[in-house]
Amino acid sequence: MVKLQIVNTISQRTGIRRSAVIIIVDQMMTCIKDALSEGDNVTLRGFGSFVLKKRYTRHFHAPSGELFIIPEHLEPFFKPCKEFKNKLSSIDIEASQLGQ
Repeated sequence: MVKLQIVNTISQRTGIRRSAVIIIVDQMMTCIKDALSEGDNVTLRGFGSFVLKKRYTRHFHAPSGELFIIPEHLEPFFKPCKEFKNKLSSIDIEASQLGQ
């Protein structure tokens, strides 16, 4: 599902105009990005949390033998709530459309 499909679904379920839903969805994503960029976590009760995880410095060798160093940094991470995890655990993996 892509953003436009989310917008269309919300619009159909609520009766709110698509143009208004687009603005709301865009602003929600902006708020989440702004909060994370300021170092704050975002918790949506009943859905999950967007958190920052510290990734330590890593060293690896490319097949050519060249050494690469990835410096320490923060990465955004989504942690689903227990209710969300339980709902996902009931999905039949073979019947789902994963990887398509």
